[in-house]
Amino acid sequence: MGFELAPRYILERNVSYMSTNNIEESDPYTTEENENDFSGPLSDQPGALSRNKISCRSLQSSDLDTLVRIDQKVTGLDRRSYYERKVKEALDESGIRVSLVAELNGVVVGFIMARVDYGEFDRTESVAVLDTIGVDPGFVHHHVGAALLAQLLGNLATLRLEKIRTEIDAERFELSSFLMNNSFYPAQRLSFTHEVTRN
Repeated sequence: MGFELAPRYILERNVSYMSTNNIEESDPYTTEENENDFSGPLSDQPGALSRNKISCRSLQSSDLDTLVRIDQKVTGLDRRSYYERKVKEALDESGIRVSLVAELNGVVVGFIMARVDYGEFDRTESVAVLDTIGVDPGFVHHHVGAALLAQLLGNLATLRLEKIRTEIDAERFELSSFLMNNSFYPAQRLSFTHEVTRN
């Protein structure tokens, strides 16, 4: 029928509270106030991070410019129209808001955009779909992605969702490694594509 196997992987994982002890970047810690603190407790040890707190909050419409700026730093592209559409979808068209931004010392340094999918193609399962994750390149060693993923999974667990799923391009090795080191695994699904021709 003209469909071809797309050069994309479908990854998924069970929704559960993500233990910060298993975050792939290092051995993070959590403060007594239950804030994400991904610095080592022995701050005078070689390689220890400063004890900065990474806080995660719900995405707001005012975050759009920051999302576009971070994405442009990562991709080199101006994808404002894409993020305008995704922010509108996350805030206005979704009954459950799960997209997040991460702040370090009051500055937005990363974001994760996800949505709840209540089923398609004759499926009735409730799953979360991870659309986009972005981290400011200046903060790639501050465990921002891990903090966002941990917070998202915790929020989804309270909603009693069972799985989270995403698709990534085959050449995104670093992203694939990050996700699989945080308990994502290849789904038993394939992604197909078909060129649409207009008469």
